[in-house]
Amino acid sequence: MTRLAGKTTLITGAARGIGLAFAKAYVAEGARVAIADIDITRARKVAAEIGDPALAIEMDITNQSSIDQAVAQTLAHFGPIEILVNNAAIFTAAPITEIERADFNRVFDINVAGTLFTMQAVARHMIAHGVKGRIINMASQAGRRGEPLVAVYCASKAAIISLTQSAGLNLIQHGINVNAIAPGVVDGEHWDGVDAFFAKHEGKAPGQKKREVAAAVPYGRMGRAEDLTGMAVFLASDEAKYIVAQTYNVDGGNWMS
Repeated sequence: MTRLAGKTTLITGAARGIGLAFAKAYVAEGARVAIADIDITRARKVAAEIGDPALAIEMDITNQSSIDQAVAQTLAHFGPIEILVNNAAIFTAAPITEIERADFNRVFDINVAGTLFTMQAVARHMIAHGVKGRIINMASQAGRRGEPLVAVYCASKAAIISLTQSAGLNLIQHGINVNAIAPGVVDGEHWDGVDAFFAKHEGKAPGQKKREVAAAVPYGRMGRAEDLTGMAVFLASDEAKYIVAQTYNVDGGNWMS
């Protein structure tokens, strides 16, 4: 299929996990993809594996000059950006009484400010080049509710849902659609770290939390990155041109809204 034929895409945090799955799905649909990641070594490796439609870009979304440079590099190599996926994020967990200001600042700097200012830079770029583009932000089921040990991460993803609503209403006047995806529990290498947080704070054995959350998913298992690609391709395509400021749950039935 070629629903994204010739489209230039920038994906943050694309060297692994969900971002990489999106990159491969977009290329399969005919897009050209900038694999933007702070880990440039890994980004180059996966870009080389994908081939000519992929470009590795070193990008630190907490640094404005790095954001601007990534946009400029993508433009120089592929042409104007038509699709942005704000995927880069980090996870943290702690009881309210143990949250550290430095940890809070780091999570919000990456998850919220990083998303906002990457979205801003690309929106400015799209407007300047007359692009009727698509911006897809990555929220989470954690943004739909609070969790006892995950206050900071939950708040950061709730902020993404809110930013998506505001940006969507603001940018549609320029023909730019902004929407978001809210995954549930998605398996992958990052879950080793998530599991370790819960092992520490809930006194669970390694792997126990992962088994528990998998068993709680109505679908019957944890999600996989590939489970999200259909929504990611849809929201980037012309099929979604009348969808504005929405956040879609792709979580195996964990949350209904």
